[in-house]
Amino acid sequence: MGPALLKEVPKLKEWPHFSGKGEYDHMEFIRGTDMIKEDFELPEKLVTARFNTLFTKSAHRWYINLKQAHGHQSWTWWKTQIINKRANDSWSFKVETAFKSSEFNAEKDKSLPWFCQKKTD
Repeated sequence: MGPALLKEVPKLKEWPHFSGKGEYDHMEFIRGTDMIKEDFELPEKLVTARFNTLFTKSAHRWYINLKQAHGHQSWTWWKTQIINKRANDSWSFKVETAFKSSEFNAEKDKSLPWFCQKKTD
């Protein structure tokens, strides 16, 4: 990665953050981080060095505990840990149940707000 490309790397506030809250928080974090890593051809160490700021709330405590136990690890390793922690059977069941129980009523619901709200449920 050249110095010109390094100058273009988004500032920390523009990176996805991971709080551990919300149904899709972990997936948005992984996808967003993967895109930045790929778009700017970032080495894994540059990505993982930002985690102390990018992980927030309960995810930050989880990150600190794992980092103390396992030391510096690659982005690939961290993705696996996030998926194992968040995208488990109970998460899949919860998302599937919420999807099945949601109903769209054309007479009382406007489609776009309903869809956006269901995405964040």
